[in-house]
Amino acid sequence: MEPYRLINLKKTSTKALFVILVIGLALFPSQLEAQCAMCRAVLESEESGTAAEGINNGIVYLMAIPYVLVAGVFYFVYRKMRS
Repeated sequence: MEPYRLINLKKTSTKALFVILVIGLALFPSQLEAQCAMCRAVLESEESGTAAEGINNGIVYLMAIPYVLVAGVFYFVYRKMRS
């Protein structure tokens, strides 16, 4: 049995998948705020906010690295294609 047999992905449009995603997120909004229970407890209990700031900086750092790497790869490919 083929895995895509239940939902025929070949015939499903991108628009329909987007609508399903939006409806799913609307029905389960608590999943959008999900995070580790331990992290949440530590961040909510501290009054100075230094731990929360550190966590936020770490998230931004982890998020930025892939974008920088992909931009570098595209730059080198662009430079190679131009020459």
